[in-house]
Amino acid sequence: MRVAVISDTHMPKGARALPPACVERLRAAALILHAGDLVALSFLEELRALGPPVEAVYGNVDEPELRALLPKERIVEVGEARIGMTHVPGARAGREVRLAGRFPGCDAVVYGHTHRPQVERIDGVWILNPGSPTERRQAPTRTMLELAVEGAELAPLLVDLGT
Repeated sequence: MRVAVISDTHMPKGARALPPACVERLRAAALILHAGDLVALSFLEELRALGPPVEAVYGNVDEPELRALLPKERIVEVGEARIGMTHVPGARAGREVRLAGRFPGCDAVVYGHTHRPQVERIDGVWILNPGSPTERRQAPTRTMLELAVEGAELAPLLVDLGT
């Protein structure tokens, strides 16, 4: 099963749009995960209109309607894999161990907020940040993640969407 993972889209904002390659991967996925900072309920509805189910958490700049609809943290089961999700990961020091501890029994933890991609395995747990497909900030490029899930095994792929 293929899962598309995005975060920090900050939409709508002016003429900003998801890159076509991102939209293509979102449509082709069996599931979309969004790790917060969608910003507006209208964008969540836009994501849902792409076809695959969408699981999301709210971020620190999301409007009140999204905060009322989405949880701050959640665990999503994909096949036999468990994926914890949050937006704000906390301080950089000790982040990976802290995130894994916040979601015991999960095979991966997906977070956002930093706009910097991370694909790292710590003590058997994937710590994943998809970066942002729309607002790279200090990251070299705009990015997203794809997860190939087979049983309880996850294989993450960071997708470069250009500058």
